[in-house]
Amino acid sequence: MTSIRPAEPRDVPVILQLIHDLAVYEKEPDAVANTEEALRANLFGEHPAIFAHVAEDDGGVQGFALWFLNYSTWEGTHGIWLEDLYVRPEARGKGYGKALLQTLAGLAVERGYRRVEWCVLNWNEPSIRFYESLGARPQDEWTTYRLTGQALAAFGSTQPEPAGQAGATA
Repeated sequence: MTSIRPAEPRDVPVILQLIHDLAVYEKEPDAVANTEEALRANLFGEHPAIFAHVAEDDGGVQGFALWFLNYSTWEGTHGIWLEDLYVRPEARGKGYGKALLQTLAGLAVERGYRRVEWCVLNWNEPSIRFYESLGARPQDEWTTYRLTGQALAAFGSTQPEPAGQAGATA
């Protein structure tokens, strides 16, 4: 029997393993720096800012969705940002991914949120076909930007220039 439920502290080790499995699938096997301690603190600490649901059957946890709230200034309400959705390869095609997404969509509807959003790698055709089969559409007029590593450290360690200074564009 399949069930979708909110993650519990006992799920942290399997969620972290699935995060590692996802990194391998996304061709970034060495990119995960997360730990059980950090994941547990972020999911179940005093002020959690991320949330997770798991797809479980008699064989254990088969997949997970990790998400957090975002906010639309245009809509004036929160939405759900799906950070990761992953189902074990041997469990794909059995409805776990769809059930996880339906659960998040149901939460959004129940709470009055107006969006559920996520990113997908351009080469990930199976996922793109799956998402489009659910009615999701790409936001191809937007490009995601990211500051990380040395660029983030360098930019974040400098003081902002006062507004109106030469070179200011924002």
